[in-house]
Amino acid sequence: MIQHPISRRKFLRQFNCAAVSSSAILNTLLNLKLANSAAADDLGGGGDSKALVCLFLSGGIDSFQMLVPWEQSRYNTYAVTRGAPGTDGGLALDRNTLLRLTGNSSDFAFHPSMTGMHQMATGTGPYFDGKKRLAAVTNIGTLVQPITKAQYLAWENGQNAALPIPRALFSHSDQTEQWQTAVPQGMLELTGWAGRCADIISSTYNANATSMSISLAGNNTFQVGKETTQFVITPDGSLSFDSYNAPNMLKNQAFRSTLQQSYANLLSQGFANLTKQSDDAQLLFQAKFDSPDADLGAADAYFPNNNYLATTFRAVLKAIKIRSALGLRRQSFFINWGGWDMHSDLLNPQANQLLDVDAALTAFQRGLEELGLSNDVITFTASDFGRTLRSNGRGTDHAWGGNAFLMGGPIDGGKIFGTFPDLALNSNDDVGYGGRLLPSTSTDVYFAEMLRWFGVSNNQMTAVLPNIAHFWNPLTSPAPLGFIKP
Repeated sequence: MIQHPISRRKFLRQFNCAAVSSSAILNTLLNLKLANSAAADDLGGGGDSKALVCLFLSGGIDSFQMLVPWEQSRYNTYAVTRGAPGTDGGLALDRNTLLRLTGNSSDFAFHPSMTGMHQMATGTGPYFDGKKRLAAVTNIGTLVQPITKAQYLAWENGQNAALPIPRALFSHSDQTEQWQTAVPQGMLELTGWAGRCADIISSTYNANATSMSISLAGNNTFQVGKETTQFVITPDGSLSFDSYNAPNMLKNQAFRSTLQQSYANLLSQGFANLTKQSDDAQLLFQAKFDSPDADLGAADAYFPNNNYLATTFRAVLKAIKIRSALGLRRQSFFINWGGWDMHSDLLNPQANQLLDVDAALTAFQRGLEELGLSNDVITFTASDFGRTLRSNGRGTDHAWGGNAFLMGGPIDGGKIFGTFPDLALNSNDDVGYGGRLLPSTSTDVYFAEMLRWFGVSNNQMTAVLPNIAHFWNPLTSPAPLGFIKP
C-alpha cells in the first residue's frame, strides 16, 4: 500500500498533460540515422567499442541507506529523520558500521553491505588498489523541467495546473516507464532512450547482424526503438529452439522446416520471415557465446554460482567479450533486479539484497579489469524512485528523489555528483508525506553524459532526450555533471 496515494483528481490532471508527439521524435531519428549512414564511410572502421549496462533496481530502492552522511551534524539530522539506531522503528544505520568514503567525499559513507562497491569508490582492497571505479549521483529523479518546492506545493493544492509535472508520481509502473523513456510527460507511442539512441547510431558502429540492444530481463521499455529490436538472452545464452531438451529436437526441426516454405498469404510469409530472422540471430549468438572466444579465463571464477544476479552479469561479460564476432562496436544491456518495495520491513531485507548486488557488481568489474575491457564499459543503476526518509513503522513508502551509482574505467570514481539534499523533514528539499525529496538532478543530465560518451553527438541529443534543453544546453555547455573523465 502507498501511504499517501495520489488523488484521482491529481492523477487525471497529470494524465491529461500534453504528451510528446512520437511522430516528431521519430522523424528526427530517421533524419539523423540517414545522416549517420551517409557519413559512415568517412568515419572509417574505427577501433573504439563501448557498452552501457543498466541495472534497474525494480520496486523503488531506499537509496539514502546506500549513501549516508558521515559528517557528524549531517549524520545527526539523518538519524533524527530516519529514527535512531536501535529504537523501535528506527531505520538509521549505526554510524560505526558505515563504510566511510575518502578524499572530497569523506563526509559520506556507504551501507555496510557494500564492501566491494566501497573498494571501487576508494580505490582500495586487493582488486581495485589505486583504481577508483565507482561514483554516485545524488538526489536524482524524473523531471520535465526544473521546479521549486513552492511551485510543486501550489500545483498539488490545485493551483498552477499548467506546471509540467511527471505523470502519476509515486506510481511504480509510471515511474519505471519514465526512467526508461526519459519522457516524464508521457508519449503517444512508447520508445526508450536506449532504443532511440540505437536507432540513430547503430548503423554507424555496428554490422547489424545482431541487435546492439541486449536484454537479460525479457522485454523492456528502455531498449524499445522504432527500428532497432531488443535481443533477449538468458545467463546461459540465447533463446533459440535449441535451448529446449533433446525430446523436442524433432519438433524443433519440423518447425524450422516450415520457416523455409513460401506462403501465398502475406501475413503468413511475414511471420515466417520474421521468425526465421530471429531464430538465425539466436543461433548465431549462441554459437559465439559457446565458442572459445567467449572463454572468460580466470575471470570466470569471480562470479559466485549461488548468486543469480552475478551469473547474469557473467553473461553480460561474455557478450561484451564476443562483440567483435557479433559485429558490434556499441552494445546496451538491461538487467532487472527487483524486490526493493520494502514497505513493511527495510533493514534486514535490504542488507541481504545489497550483499548480492555488491557481489555481482564487484565480480563484473573485476572481470572487466581482468579482460582489459574496463575502459569500454559503464554500468549504472536506476530505480522507480527513492523512498520516504521517515519510517512508516519498519519500512518506507514511495517517494521521488534518490541516489544512483555508476562504475567503470571511464568514471571519475570516488566522487559524489549533484547536490546532496537536506535530510531534515520539511526542509526545502522535502515536498511532504514524511520526506519525499524533490530531485535536484534530472534523469536527463544523468543519461546525457553517458550518451555523449557512447557516441550520441550534441546535435543529436534532443532526439534521444526531448527535455534535455530544460536542464543543459548540449551545444554550448561542457558535460552536464562531470562524472566521466575528460
